[in-house]
Amino acid sequence: MAGALIWTSLCVTFVILAFNTAWTFQTKQPNIVFVLTDDQDVVLFGQQPMPKTHKLLTEQGILFKNMFVSSPLCCPSRASILSGQFVHNHNTHNNSALGGCSGPAWQNQVEPKAFVTYLKAEGYRTFFAGKYLNQYGFKRTGGVEHVPPGWDEWHGLVGNSVYYNYSLSVNGVEEKHGNNYTEDYLTDVIHHRGLEFLSQQSERHPFFMMLSTPSCHAPFTPAPQYEKEFQNEKAPRTKSFNVHGKDKHWLVEAAATPMADDVINLVDNNYRQRHRTLLSVDDMVEGVYNKLKAMDLLDNTYIFFSSDNGFHLGQFSLPNDKRQPYEFDIRVPLIVRGPGIKPNTTSEESVTNVDLAPTFVDLSGSKGQPHQFDGMSFARILHSETHQFRSTVLVEYYGEEADKVPECPQFNGQHLEGCYKRFHCICQDSKNNTYGCIRYDNSKESFKFCEFQDTANTIEVYDLKADPDELTNIAKTAPPQLLSKLTDKLAKLSLCKGKGCHDNTDL
Repeated sequence: MAGALIWTSLCVTFVILAFNTAWTFQTKQPNIVFVLTDDQDVVLFGQQPMPKTHKLLTEQGILFKNMFVSSPLCCPSRASILSGQFVHNHNTHNNSALGGCSGPAWQNQVEPKAFVTYLKAEGYRTFFAGKYLNQYGFKRTGGVEHVPPGWDEWHGLVGNSVYYNYSLSVNGVEEKHGNNYTEDYLTDVIHHRGLEFLSQQSERHPFFMMLSTPSCHAPFTPAPQYEKEFQNEKAPRTKSFNVHGKDKHWLVEAAATPMADDVINLVDNNYRQRHRTLLSVDDMVEGVYNKLKAMDLLDNTYIFFSSDNGFHLGQFSLPNDKRQPYEFDIRVPLIVRGPGIKPNTTSEESVTNVDLAPTFVDLSGSKGQPHQFDGMSFARILHSETHQFRSTVLVEYYGEEADKVPECPQFNGQHLEGCYKRFHCICQDSKNNTYGCIRYDNSKESFKFCEFQDTANTIEVYDLKADPDELTNIAKTAPPQLLSKLTDKLAKLSLCKGKGCHDNTDL
């Protein structure tokens, strides 16, 4: 009897220990790596030149087919990623300091509540390297001394995307770089410093690492070993390529069609150069993956890969930029690999970049979501729990203007921006290129509805099921009841805050 009691006691003890061990493993905070590219599209095959990323992330994780940005411009989009808020709530309207890009309001009101501050509170070690916000690090925005709260290690680029001849704020101290490839090529600098950070990590503390590359943003400077790749490639001749935009905002209709031969040649060259810059990002993904694997950290690490906005190259005869509400400018890649994610899976759910912040916080094990987040966590989708996540995506853009247009002085004082001789002075932006759009989806229908703040009160509506290239504006022919419902939904989301932005209702 005594022996039986001892055996029973040992068994119970073993079961308790086994349960506790399993629970400890299951509740262990995961590491998170976030690779963010710049201007990488989906519609124009922006993911095509990255075979290593495809093999290591897409084939081993989940690919989101419907990932969108809250604004098709760098600084507003990045502000949404960091804050988990739509543009009308974080108030970073464009790439200028006056437009809220790394300005006083951002630094004093929004930045202290960025997602990284919540991860830090959950015990994460945090690391950032690369492009932050376009106006970061200048004297007018606090200088390199300003290190955003929540980051343990900070290697922030001063200003906009470049590959050589730049400064970094390294934990608040300026570090200047020149044009030596082995020491200064920014994508590789980000890559190597990320690996250095990883080598200092262990299983004792979770970490969050954000690698924010300049690729594939202008000036499209590839690493020297990749300068001759893709020599026979041309920009995709989509159905909207070199086609006049009909019944669209006046800025789109003002583009010259057909594009001149030298403009088309430049468009094709930019396409090749963009892809060449992404090869270094592909190397970085491989390097980070291999480092995590060598350190036995891979199985407890989520790797996210995405971009801040899309891009166009000749669509509707617009030679080279973003800033438009069409699919090529707002649809971006999103790939996630990590614990509990089934390999080689896809999701059709509509997600947006405001959903990244709450997802990171959710994965950290935090017991609640910050009330100011407009986005929703999609962690359940990562772990194969299917449900209707979001029916409607909100996109907002505030047009930019310049008093003087040096390369095209005929447009001085006409509220235009982005006009260059090499593109025959086809302008890419204007003050009244300001709009709010919703992209609505359910299993049977999909619509895009946009209202512009111009003197014509331009409205654009597209049936994305029948017309995925957005060639035909149906604003004048769509059923009034449909237009009324779309108008109401846009009006609601344009003023939403927090949970009020969690729209998964049908029309």
